[in-house]
Amino acid sequence: MNARRMALVTLFLLGALSLPADTFTFKADRMTGGRATGKETTVLIGNAYVKSDNLVVQAERIEIFGKDNQYVDCSGKVSGREEEKQIFFTTDRMRYDRKTKIAVLEGNSSMEDKKNEVVARGRHIEYNQNTDVTIFQISVRLFKDNMVCRSEHAVYKREEQLLDLSGFPVVFKKEDEFRADRIRVDLDTDDVVMEGSVSGSIKE
Repeated sequence: MNARRMALVTLFLLGALSLPADTFTFKADRMTGGRATGKETTVLIGNAYVKSDNLVVQAERIEIFGKDNQYVDCSGKVSGREEEKQIFFTTDRMRYDRKTKIAVLEGNSSMEDKKNEVVARGRHIEYNQNTDVTIFQISVRLFKDNMVCRSEHAVYKREEQLLDLSGFPVVFKKEDEFRADRIRVDLDTDDVVMEGSVSGSIKE
């Protein structure tokens, strides 16, 4: 076994922490950090990988800090997945709180819900694993089948398959177009409910 591979294996073994409701593992090409009381920090550099319960993240750099490794800050070609729910994502930067189970994606970000065949993009995405609710902000785009939704703010309730759009929302269904102050889309039935300054066009 070469030195690099041995270092990776060692890091992986050292990075396995058994917590009451979670198993936390990590690995990387290189690791730095300290465990001083109140300043616990681990920095993973190069092919960095972290798995916390069902969430798996890969990035060029991952910083883990806080009591019981509560916070994870990832940057540089970030990608990951929520394995149980088949949710995949890419982003410029991700911050994750392992206690609240909230992930915040910043910069060029995309999320794919493979189970429900939904793909969404935005500049700021906040995903709550506990409630299964995702908030999208800034240049939001959501795609499903032949439907395209655009807005500056959107709330996606995954369990109910509901999408609430605000901030100049527009929905395109094939060649039809819908605009309003607020738009709600049932992604299961493709039904659209519009409120305030409603307009649109439907091609016969």
